[in-house]
Amino acid sequence: MEVCTTPNELRAYVRWLRKQGLSIALVPTMGYLHAGHMSLVERASREAKRVIVSIFVNPTQFGDPADLEAYPRDTKRDLAILREADVEAVFLPTAKTMYPDGHETIVETTRLAEALHGELRAGHFRGVTTVVAKLFNLVTPDVACFGEKDYQQLQVVRTMVRDLHFPVRIVGCPTVREPDGLALSSRNVRLSPEDRTAALVLNRALDRAEEMAAAGTTVEAMRDAVVEMIRAEPRATLKSVDIAEPGTLKPLSGPPSGPLAVMLSAEFGGVLLIDQREIFL
Repeated sequence: MEVCTTPNELRAYVRWLRKQGLSIALVPTMGYLHAGHMSLVERASREAKRVIVSIFVNPTQFGDPADLEAYPRDTKRDLAILREADVEAVFLPTAKTMYPDGHETIVETTRLAEALHGELRAGHFRGVTTVVAKLFNLVTPDVACFGEKDYQQLQVVRTMVRDLHFPVRIVGCPTVREPDGLALSSRNVRLSPEDRTAALVLNRALDRAEEMAAAGTTVEAMRDAVVEMIRAEPRATLKSVDIAEPGTLKPLSGPPSGPLAVMLSAEFGGVLLIDQREIFL
């Protein structure tokens, strides 16, 4: 497995792949890999001949320095997992590599980055789009795989690709869950046993939203029920409940007449978790 730490090393490896006529799939990650990440790698291997995984804890998408510091990291473990999965190459840059001294260029969507979860985490999606644009520029992938759990992020990236004419196809991959329904996240390792049990309320709330949507309940009533359910969990601090049109993330109201996306975020013991579900009627 090729491990590249600089843009020049990565570009040289990409040129070598292209000379062989090989297609490339990119899986951007922040490391501390779990089965959810590996489902992206598996999908990427079906979409292109070669897979490149990036591991980079991107500082510009963290609003709280303490959250950045606490984000779990284990590069040795991650590389071992990727070798076992026969990944062809890993890009492992430093923050200074991605953001050299004096850097001042950003990439930003506007409406999508400021709506919904973007209101809670000012600048978060600007950090995401900036680093993803850098990765696309370096890897020039044919396809890139992102998890649907970060649903708003997926739509932000798709919008950036459309607006800036990146020649890359974005593939959204289903959320991977534990047997009890908890969505896999690198942050889960920071949960106490009690908070981990409490966090199951997010999946239960999504189940409730789906039941109500199928019954023709209004979006407003659905949101109220989800809010009440999460707030009833004493270990949960609700951050947001958003019900929107899939893809565009435009707000919905009244009885749903088509598909909808339900996006949740809450803190458990100071650990921010998100979850989502697309509901098709």
